[in-house]
Amino acid sequence: MNSSKNRVETTGDAHLRSEHQDSEHQDRRDFLGLAITGGAGFLIGGCANKQHQQPPTSGKAMNIATEHREGEGMEEEVSPAEDLMREHGVLKRVLLVYREGIRRLDANQDVPPEAIADAANIIRTFIEDYHEKLEEDHLFPRFRKANVHVELVEVLTVQHQAGRRVTDQSMHLATLQAMRNPDDRHRLAESLRVFIRMYEPHEAREDTVLFPALRKIVTPHEYDSLGEDFENIEHQKFGEGGFEEMVNRVAAIEKSLGIYDLAQFTPQT
Repeated sequence: MNSSKNRVETTGDAHLRSEHQDSEHQDRRDFLGLAITGGAGFLIGGCANKQHQQPPTSGKAMNIATEHREGEGMEEEVSPAEDLMREHGVLKRVLLVYREGIRRLDANQDVPPEAIADAANIIRTFIEDYHEKLEEDHLFPRFRKANVHVELVEVLTVQHQAGRRVTDQSMHLATLQAMRNPDDRHRLAESLRVFIRMYEPHEAREDTVLFPALRKIVTPHEYDSLGEDFENIEHQKFGEGGFEEMVNRVAAIEKSLGIYDLAQFTPQT
């Protein structure tokens, strides 16, 4: 009886141990399966992240990229004083054209009348009717109101008026017919000479006294607004590239007279 019972228990114990071993094997298989699946998911996820991840960017490269984006579509900002001074640069180059005309007239050499006529036209349209008008409408009243350089402003105003009369005479004499008349050639040379004589000190005084003082008599906001106003007026009168167009026109006149090459003015020492 006991022997039979022991056999039954032994058989039962064996069955339980077998079930327990099977359960452990299944648990290990399940764990390995989860580990493999999770590892594969991690690898796949890691690869996907690497595909979307951008390479690190240095601080310098980021700054360059930012500056490039910020610079896109931005227009050149020119202060009122800088705007007026670079227009004086156009005036100076026209005065050099005038000097070459005087040299040829005095030496009884050929002078292309269209060169003098075009130069005088630049003076009339760009300097007198535009540049000086800016000064008379926007600068001179502010200096009078602030009671700063008032005497200088009055002299400059009188010289603007005198310059227009001289330009009238120069334009009248810049013709082929006048070039054939010795008296007219002399009158033209004298007209160009007195214009240079007045405008060299005129623009020098504006560049060194009047324009630098502008910041002192207006607010920063008003100063910036003047720059925008000057730019808008220039675009309305001459188009987007008005200043550049005038520079190109002067350069063309210089080339026609053989004075464009800057190196020729270097002293040979």
